[in-house]
Amino acid sequence: MNTAIGCPYHKVSESFKPFDLTNPFPFYKQAREEEPIFFSEELGYYVVTRFQDIKEIFGNWKVFTSENAQSPFKPIAPKAKALMEEGGLIGLSGLSGRIPPDHTRIRRIVSMAFNVGRFRKLEPKIRELAINMIEDFAAKGKTNIIKDLAYDLPAYVIFMLLGVPNEEVQQVKSWAESRLLLTWGDLSEDDQLMHAQNMVKYWNYCQGLVAKRKENPTDDLPGDLVRYQAEGYEISDREIAAMCYSALFAGHETTTSLLGNGIRELLIHRKSWESLCTNHEMIPNAVEEVLRYSPSIVSWRRRSTEEATVGGITIPAGSNILLVMGSGNRDEAQFENGEDFDIERKNANQHLSMGSGIHFCLGAPLAKLEAKVVLEELTKRLPSLRLTPEQTFAFAQNTSFRAPVALEVEWDV
Repeated sequence: MNTAIGCPYHKVSESFKPFDLTNPFPFYKQAREEEPIFFSEELGYYVVTRFQDIKEIFGNWKVFTSENAQSPFKPIAPKAKALMEEGGLIGLSGLSGRIPPDHTRIRRIVSMAFNVGRFRKLEPKIRELAINMIEDFAAKGKTNIIKDLAYDLPAYVIFMLLGVPNEEVQQVKSWAESRLLLTWGDLSEDDQLMHAQNMVKYWNYCQGLVAKRKENPTDDLPGDLVRYQAEGYEISDREIAAMCYSALFAGHETTTSLLGNGIRELLIHRKSWESLCTNHEMIPNAVEEVLRYSPSIVSWRRRSTEEATVGGITIPAGSNILLVMGSGNRDEAQFENGEDFDIERKNANQHLSMGSGIHFCLGAPLAKLEAKVVLEELTKRLPSLRLTPEQTFAFAQNTSFRAPVALEVEWDV
């Protein structure tokens, strides 16, 4: 059926709970089968659930702009909006919300500093961090592995890249959580104001990182970008600060989620965990399968710049679009037995969890490296690791970022 103009309301959308990510996958399957593109009255977005449709939209940045990627789902309350405007936060984006030519210019410069070579140099430090954190709780026989490993390790890694001192990690991470909730959550006006205040502090901190590098050059991402700027590359102080603002959030929040989701799925699917304990060569593909099956980011956004037809559905110009990668990743048309978790899947790396097209995630190699190192050390040191029985898994209320808030595990000492 073609839903050419207006805001259609389909039966599938009645079951759509965009802010509840506890277990959205049965609904995703229903949507793919019954109404793969539907309109959500609650969000005011067209929701796209099939792999090929999502990939098509990701690949056409001219018709489907990313300029709304960082826009809050819910209208910002006047007081919170005024506070953010005064703090210079309106219209702020690193790369995900930019389009060419600015996107092309900035990404080319950032790629010179934020690259695989720099990530590989970090591997010994990542491994040292992982070993130290695991040894801190190894003798206890049980732990909340989100709190004692997955929460902090990615933060320390990305903050090493950006030159953030260890003693400031917890503060910056709390500001980043405010960004997640204000942009992708469903908050009251009072909560919006509180998180807006934190985001202004977060933005001021990132501007300070740039200012400090101008006074004292450093070997880190903002230091490199300030140096490139001095050498004549076209990138402003605000753009450098925006990259820090974006990287400090994206570089640890999503990797924390990858570790939490990965450990949980591997322990639920016990044979997969045992396979990794005996064969570390399987770990890289297992990481890809975790990203496919239980992605850190289940959905992302675009806006149509003109009327367009996708999957037989006409989407009017100016429409907001929610791309549900968490659904596309399980599409049977792309992944055989897509609802099954299979760490030996041949095409696991074809998932959409890191995006596609010109906005493919720059930090993907770093996130995968961190997950690989953590799984290598966990399977080596705690092969009897298992989920503590009878626990309930909670997931933060938002549209896009999915990971267990806590993950209680135990092992033989």
